[in-house]
Amino acid sequence: MISFKFSHILIFSIIISACNSTKENNSKNTEPIDSNLYVIQTKFGDMTIRLFDETPLHRDNFKKLVADSFYNGTLFHRVIPNFMIQGGDPDSKNAQPGQRLGMGNLNYTIPNEVSPKFIHKKGALAAAQQDPRVNPLRASSASQFYIVDGSSTNKKTLESFENRKNISKKRTFSTEIMNDSSNINLRNKYLNARSSKNDDSTNFYGAKIQTLIDRAYAKKAFHYSPEQIALYDSLGGAPNLDGDYTVFGEIIEGINIIDSIAVLKKDKNNRPKEDLKMTIKKL
Repeated sequence: MISFKFSHILIFSIIISACNSTKENNSKNTEPIDSNLYVIQTKFGDMTIRLFDETPLHRDNFKKLVADSFYNGTLFHRVIPNFMIQGGDPDSKNAQPGQRLGMGNLNYTIPNEVSPKFIHKKGALAAAQQDPRVNPLRASSASQFYIVDGSSTNKKTLESFENRKNISKKRTFSTEIMNDSSNINLRNKYLNARSSKNDDSTNFYGAKIQTLIDRAYAKKAFHYSPEQIALYDSLGGAPNLDGDYTVFGEIIEGINIIDSIAVLKKDKNNRPKEDLKMTIKKL
């Protein structure tokens, strides 16, 4: 009887163990997988990147191009030490030695998704774009991207960038405010006062306009957070690009590969003299 009961207990234990094992395996199989992880493979090693969900247009476009094997065989065609390394030109795949690159693109652009949350720290992945003189909305290239190398940046330098960016952006913002239909009457009163050389009225309406602009811009002013300042201090980067170009990912492993690429010998157009091909795959 004892033996019989023991065998039943033993079998029951095995069944429970098997069930628990199945649950563990099922749990492992259902663990969420980060679909935003990709790897850029080069002869110097791999760079693992994470795409940002906060930039969905750029994220999904990049994923589509990788799924289509678009980047495989393209070059890092522009390399500037202490600034960035750039690739993704479709013309680079079969480029001749010494051929100037960087003008190739696909037949569409991506609306900018610039966010103050993401800065151009070293290792940031961002979208290239055409000159703002022909691209005032700062739309991104469909395929060309760059990875920031950058240089050491302290708090004082960042404060200088903040001031310059805010002056420039406020000037553009002022034009938008004055062209708003709700402010046309105020603008006309100011212009009439100025044209008639009535200094008192000009100063009065000018002050009202400036107050209106200052209050509206205060919500849009560009400022670095303490965390961003700390990142620039420890990693370095290219803060002069902040606020203008869309950062849509970052390197989370293999950031040292940037250093190996940055020192390559280049021609007058900053193209490495020895082709540096890439392959990008989903992890």
